[in-house]
Amino acid sequence: MREVFQAELKQVGEELVEIATLVRKALSEARQAFLEADLETAQDVIAGDARIDFMQNELDERSIDILALQSPVASDLRMIVGALRMSSSLERMGDLARHLAQDARRRYPEPVLPSQLEDTFRRMFDLDLEIIEGVIQILETREMSIADDIYTKKAEVNSLHQEVFNALGSDSWDSPVSTAVDVTLSARYLERIGDHGVSVARKVAYLVTGEWTPSATMERPTGHGHISAN
Repeated sequence: MREVFQAELKQVGEELVEIATLVRKALSEARQAFLEADLETAQDVIAGDARIDFMQNELDERSIDILALQSPVASDLRMIVGALRMSSSLERMGDLARHLAQDARRRYPEPVLPSQLEDTFRRMFDLDLEIIEGVIQILETREMSIADDIYTKKAEVNSLHQEVFNALGSDSWDSPVSTAVDVTLSARYLERIGDHGVSVARKVAYLVTGEWTPSATMERPTGHGHISAN
């Protein structure tokens, strides 16, 4: 029975990595759709989100079954509770990638962004892709040094997010209100993707250390306070 139980735990871990890999693909394609006004790719991202949702539901049901049937304790219990929380964060990252693709589809054939913000958003997308890549690696290895890189990248996302708001409030902003709304929401989606990546990294730390609240060394201050993992 113990061997069966360990195999079930291993499968849960593998499914988390599979979901994270799908999220990476969704975000990469959302980047292309958003920055290049690529309608076909946007449609692929929107349709593909159902697969992420399905896998999250499957993982959650499996985890609940393990809790009910195996009565795990100590580190095994942490693994199941952490998996339930991490799957929710990963699913939300997929949703946010879908929102970005929907922005691209709604504005097609026009671009979502004014030219003055293209470089800023390109960098935000790139950082979020590096964050989800780090999430995949930390799920596979539980190597906590990867978390430091995730926190650093999230701090840069925060700074770029603030740059977007600075641009919206500047005297040089001359785009219509509809563009300002799209820019505001899209920047928020990218900022939240990074937040969820940080949240997963912290939950892996919970699996490794047994401590749910991150230590002071895991906090990376930005120019506007600490990183949120809500």
